[in-house]
Amino acid sequence: MKRVLVLLSSILMFGGVLAGCSSNKADNSVKTIQNKKTLVVGTAADYAPFEFPIVQNGQKKIVGYDLLLSKKIADNLGVKLKIVNTEFPSLISELQDKKIDLILAGMVSTPQRKKAVAFSKSYYTVKNVLLVNKKNQARYNTVASLKGQSVGAQQSTTQETITKSQLADANPVVESNLTSLTTELKQGKLAGVVVENAIADNYVKSYPHDYAIAKVKLTTPKSFRYINIAARKNDKALVKRVNTEITKLQKNGQLKELFKQAQALQAENK
Repeated sequence: MKRVLVLLSSILMFGGVLAGCSSNKADNSVKTIQNKKTLVVGTAADYAPFEFPIVQNGQKKIVGYDLLLSKKIADNLGVKLKIVNTEFPSLISELQDKKIDLILAGMVSTPQRKKAVAFSKSYYTVKNVLLVNKKNQARYNTVASLKGQSVGAQQSTTQETITKSQLADANPVVESNLTSLTTELKQGKLAGVVVENAIADNYVKSYPHDYAIAKVKLTTPKSFRYINIAARKNDKALVKRVNTEITKLQKNGQLKELFKQAQALQAENK
């Protein structure tokens, strides 16, 4: 009977060790990327100056602030960079399905998204504004002035949430591609498009005769203000390396310089 109790005790102890090993599974997120020698970053290239397409030497390529930051992270890991362009609403699924390693797409770390993915520290802070057709700048200057009007917002973004909650009397028009919305705005099909201030500033600077920023007051909740890099929940080692690089770039001032480079590049290719 004593032997049986000793044997049972040993089995339970061994099972506990196995359970501990299982719960502390090694995080190979950095090693996996280094072994394949490539960091695969997902983005949605319709969000200048964060990401946008240009033609260079006859070849179409995706450039912008997020891509410059992606290159810095790839260099930190000692690997090449590969960019995968897709529509914004599909990015988190692409990440979870391991088709990409990180998301850099002007993505805000909302509470809802935090349930699905992990986020790095923030590398850009935003507020939201209403982009309007230049000729309607004086017309749409209050929330009340937008009653019954069509207002655009990109699908699955914080702008969609803000449009539906703060412009409740307007008619929301939600599409997956921001460029389509701003084109419809220029054509007079929309009264406005809710976008982040950096995006609105870029449109006004690039097309001063077509776009303007309305005086409508939109509130950006604290949980909607910070742009971060998304990774898979278990890729903690990768997030740590990403945070190390962001911190370094913030301290030496390069993060701001990268944004200026992206703006200059967009101005050259508008």
